[in-house]
Formats: sequence, structure tokens, C-alpha cells
Amino acid sequence: LTPSVAARADLIIFAFCSLLLLAVAVCQGYQSNDIDEEDELVYEPSKYGSLWPLPQKVRVSEVSFKLPSASFKIVDAKESSAGPSCSLLQNAYRRYYEYMFGSVRKPGYVKSRAAGPSEISELQVWITSADSECDSYPSLTSDESCEFALPHCLETFSQLVYEDAYGAKNINSTTISDFPRFAHRGILLDTSRHFLPIKVILANLEAMAMNKFNVFHWHIVDDPSFPYLSRTFPQLSQQGAYHPYTHVYTPADVKMIIEFARLRGIRVIPEFDTPGHTQSWGKGQKDLLTPCYSGTTPSGTFGPVNPILNTTYSFMRQLFSEISSVFPDAYVHLGGDEVDFSCWRSNPDIQNFMEQQGFGQDYSKLESFYIQKLLDIVTTTQKGYMIWQEVFDNGVKLKPDTLIHVWKGNQQQYKDEMANITSAGYHTLLSTPWYLNRISYGQDWQGVYRADPQDFKGTEAQKKLVIGGEACLWGEYVDATNLTPRLWPRASAVAERLWSAKEVTDISDAYSRLSMHRCRLVERGIPAEPLFTSFCPHEYKGV
Repeated sequence: LTPSVAARADLIIFAFCSLLLLAVAVCQGYQSNDIDEEDELVYEPSKYGSLWPLPQKVRVSEVSFKLPSASFKIVDAKESSAGPSCSLLQNAYRRYYEYMFGSVRKPGYVKSRAAGPSEISELQVWITSADSECDSYPSLTSDESCEFALPHCLETFSQLVYEDAYGAKNINSTTISDFPRFAHRGILLDTSRHFLPIKVILANLEAMAMNKFNVFHWHIVDDPSFPYLSRTFPQLSQQGAYHPYTHVYTPADVKMIIEFARLRGIRVIPEFDTPGHTQSWGKGQKDLLTPCYSGTTPSGTFGPVNPILNTTYSFMRQLFSEISSVFPDAYVHLGGDEVDFSCWRSNPDIQNFMEQQGFGQDYSKLESFYIQKLLDIVTTTQKGYMIWQEVFDNGVKLKPDTLIHVWKGNQQQYKDEMANITSAGYHTLLSTPWYLNRISYGQDWQGVYRADPQDFKGTEAQKKLVIGGEACLWGEYVDATNLTPRLWPRASAVAERLWSAKEVTDISDAYSRLSMHRCRLVERGIPAEPLFTSFCPHEYKGV
């Protein structure tokens, strides 16, 4: 088989009968066709069916084939460099068979028979790469073209399957070539403001894979609670979690979440945000936080991490050494946002240190002093780091491979920030328009869908420094009871913006496909909220 010139052909998935599903087509261009949110949308079926996110190149014909559930199999091709020992593949085969046919085939003998002239009896997976990545973790540089990123290829295949009037499974003759527009496509979940049970996290990792997200940004600790159970400093969660036993993530929990994500092509990037957002840290680590003063006496309250003590950096060195061993991803998010200087300003020891260092009254210089020392510590762990935009804005010296996360401002302000960061030569990712904890009445997914991380004034070289973006769901008003329907399918709009071609902007076509995709999520057990007045053939049954 000769792969398409446009495809990188490390992995070819193909199905045998009289049909070969192989990636070769060209995606159509789109013209914007905005629809007033307040108007009832006219449901015009998309020629692309329910595909979401839309592949880069796709052509669907009207020639259909049946998939016999009793005999259909997903198997390794004889030529494949990976086989039954690859747990990642075997896990994906079972999962997607269940998605397509409702339940895993019961054990027992199924008599083999030749496929009929209009049937597909096998989906063969052929991995041609010498390194099948069966036992490794996904990374920023992973090749996710359809011919390589198996979980995403199987997701696309499963989306092409549909039921006819008699309940039989069918698939149309289709040619697809697919790869993501951006390498970093993330979801941020906050487990500090409200503890999220493991079951909820796993369910949303499952939904992420269904939408081709590939990064779980785990904002694991913050001011309200410290649920991460550290082996090195167990007192942090003993004193800082909402409850030391029921509201913590044990090392075994973290390991399970990371492995569950890996099997779905998802990276797990933890965020340990300092020097602000650390009130819960101070409950279990003496002298870590800065004592605040009222006049000349301590007020009994505490501010950000104390940046003038050597013990602070000894603690950080040990903690981040542990974090680097627990979380296998090449990056850790170090936060660095929203540091309140008022406590530092009130503390006489801090004032003396500022004078000694020649910082004057510019407390952003003190923040930069701390951040610089923290970055040096993290560098020794062989990790790269992500930081919120304030660290860049304050002029901290950063490594060339630093990822700068934009979250502040209105539309013009975040566009200017993206331009400034990329003009300085740094890679960046966007979240500002994708804070999905902000809700409004109506179809707010449309505004989410229109935002584009490369929509700022800059050169083509600058645009290439944009690695993607993340949808964020902060937890002030979100817990296990409402997280999933608040996130989905609104996050799906972000997924298509980060995966599909830049020209895919037709709101009407997106509404048609997203409505059907939402019903598919519901059928798979994800309680995704409706876009508008509608029904699903398989309604959500509850838990």
C-alpha cells in the first residue's frame, strides 16, 4: 500500500471487504454563516454527518456497507510492528468495539464466515513505525496524524458508524486523512476548590479522548485545599486537604489517572502554583508562607510563599523532585499568577530584604527573584515548565522552551499578549476566551467556537509559535454534581478549533455536527448538556 503524499503514514488503518478506508482526500473550504443565538436554528444535516472534530481531509460517499456485530473484529494486521502484547492497542480495540456495538461480544465461539459483498468484517490496524510507542507516554512532539495516533483514528472510524432503520450498523465508503492543527489541546480541571472524585476525572478523560483532546492540565492544589498526598511531605495533605483520608489523591490514585490517560493518548500536566494560591500549603509546612503584619505586630494571617528564607527553596527542591518522578510528562505547570503584594509589603523582614537587594518598592522584582530561583530548581529535575503570562510580563528570565499560558484580558488584550510573547520568540498557548466556568443563557458555544489562538497581528513565524490552547473549568461553583454537563459539549467547540483546519468556521454546519456529536456523547454515558431544543435517539439514562 502506498500512503498519501499528504499523510505521514506511520500507521495505516484499513478495512477489508470491497472497501479500503485510507486517508487521501481534501477538506472543503468554509464560509462563515453566523446564526443569531436567539433564533431557533434550522437543522440542516451536514454532508460530513456527525464527525467531530472535523478531519483535515474527508470525503464521504453514498455507498454504504454493513458491519456485522457478531463477526466484526478490530485486529492487528500481519505486517504491523505491534501485536497482541501492545496493551494500548488491545485496550483501544475493546473500547471502540463497545462504542460501536453497545457491548463487548460475549466470550464463546463465533463461526467465521466470509464477508458478504456489502459487508466489512475486519478493521485491520497496521503500524509501520519501528517504535510503536505502546509503553511510552504521549508528548508535545507526538505525531498525531491519523496514520499514527491510533486512539484518534479509531474515534474517527467509530463516528462514521451509524444505525439504519432496522438497528443494523452501517458505514459509508469514506476517504480520510487527518492530523491536528495544534499539538497542545487541553482541558484544565480544578481539584482544589472542590474535590473531584476519581470516577469523575476518569469520565472526563474518556470524554476528552472522544473529542481528541490530548492534555489534562491538572490544577491539583490551590488556596482552598491541598488534596495531593505527597510521600515526601505527607503533612501537606494531612493538614491542607478538606479531609486527610476521603479528600486526597493517593500515589496509587495519581498513577491510575496517569495510566488511564496514557491509554487514551492524553498527557497529564500537573500544576503546583506558587508563590500565590498557596494558603493550603502553609497549614502543613511551617514558615513556608509570609507572616502578614498590622502595623508593627503580626496580624495572624499569612500571604504568599516567603521568598527570603533558604528553607523555602530547600522545601521546593524536595517537593518538585518528587513531582518530577511521579508525573512522567516532560512539563510541569508552575503557575505564577495573581500574587498579592500587600502582605509582603507589610512585613518588616521583607522590607529589609528589599532594601538589601536594591529592589526599592517594586515588589514585582521580589516576585521575579522567587520565580527565577524556582525555575532554576525545576530545571535541575530535567523538566520543562509552563507558566501563566504574569511571569513573562514581569520580565523573569525564561528558558527558550518555556511555554507561556495566556489567560488575562479582553479580546484585544489577549491578542496583544500573544503578539508580544511570540515576538519575543517564546511558545504560547491560549485560554482567555475558553474559561468555561463562565456561563450565560443561550448558545455560548458559538463564541467559544469563533475564538482562534492565531488570530492576532504577527508574522507567520510568530503564528507557528502558538502550540494550541486549553479550555479551563475553574471550581468555585463546580463539583462532581455539575462538572460534566457544564463542560460538555461546550468544550467540544474548543476541540474542533484546536484540531480542525483554520478554515472550518461555518456555524450552521458546526451546529448540525455538534448536535449529533452531543447525542453520541450522551449515548456513551457522558451527560453532555443540549445545545437547544432537541432530542437524542438514545437519551441519557442517568447514573
